Amino acid sequence: MRVIGGSARGRRLLAPKGLDTRPTSDRVKEALFGILTAMAGPLDGCVALDLFAGTGGLGIEALSRGAERAVFVDSGREAAAVIAGNLESTRFREQGRVIRSDFRSALTLLESEKAEFGLIFIDPPYRKGLMEACLLRLAESPIVAEGAIIVAEHSSREETLPQYGTLRRFEVRVYGDTALSFFIKTEKGSP
Repeated sequence: MRVIGGSARGRRLLAPKGLDTRPTSDRVKEALFGILTAMAGPLDGCVALDLFAGTGGLGIEALSRGAERAVFVDSGREAAAVIAGNLESTRFREQGRVIRSDFRSALTLLESEKAEFGLIFIDPPYRKGLMEACLLRLAESPIVAEGAIIVAEHSSREETLPQYGTLRRFEVRVYGDTALSFFIKTEKGSP
């Protein structure tokens, strides 16, 4: 597993031991960032949030491609340590922040800090109901900037709804067992 584009291209990323973390494959990551770039252009100046971050691979890829800052959230102690190490090895330590917490508590903390994000990745464990819960929570959260893009990585056997409150799905791509659902924050759920 590595950074596939931008300033840290080619740098290897570590992953926590065991089966609790399922890193995004390089193929899926390349497709995801290709879609983002085609849709929204360069990530320059963007602030990203990587929920269920695991290795931090998606947020680090965003930093490598020009994001200004990224916040990484994972509840696992080993995952949080691996993310911190990956930020250090890719030289993004100053631009990254790691929060060791479940996503609900982390969102509450970020809301209290009046944080705002234009790009959000969510990659929860498959088939545990966390993706839908996270999308519903994000739909009501002020940390999601108007026009923000949310990318949900999930099992291709799981479907996402076309809309979760103010989050409207505009694209779904399937890569074997993995699917990517792209959402955009709209004003009060308008089309």
